[in-house]
Amino acid sequence: MTENENFPPDERPSKSHIKREMLALQQLGERLVELPAAQLQQIPLSEQLADAINTARSLSSHEAKRRQLQYIGRLMRNIDPHPIEDALAKLKLKDKQEKVHFHQIENWRDKLIDNGDDEIQLFLENYPDADRQHLRQLVRQTKQNKSGADKALFRYIRVLIEKKA
Repeated sequence: MTENENFPPDERPSKSHIKREMLALQQLGERLVELPAAQLQQIPLSEQLADAINTARSLSSHEAKRRQLQYIGRLMRNIDPHPIEDALAKLKLKDKQEKVHFHQIENWRDKLIDNGDDEIQLFLENYPDADRQHLRQLVRQTKQNKSGADKALFRYIRVLIEKKA
């Protein structure tokens, strides 16, 4: 008895619909294969699926990888893909938030370097835990292109922003 026999004849999904669903599962499997190992561990996967993904990651032959991805797609037909999709969405959101946070730090650094004392005062109003003298010193060293000063300023701003958050 096949999957389609569970439906009345007029409600059966078309072959095209079934194929689209299988391709979507295979593409989801491809996204899992492309994830870094640390992120992959955060995804709820069965042991068999995790092994198949790790095998696909180790393959270098295009054809072997294609067959392994098809196998991953077949394995995914037997599981509920929604928890995996939800976990991937959370990872994507987390990455987006980290990028926004990074850009916020970069913007403060650039404004402090470009605008000097006025921007330092504004920064101190937003982040009262900042040490004015140390901040001015880091900005001055960055403007003088001293080695590592720009990284030190970036780190200092990052610590203050994370401390406030």
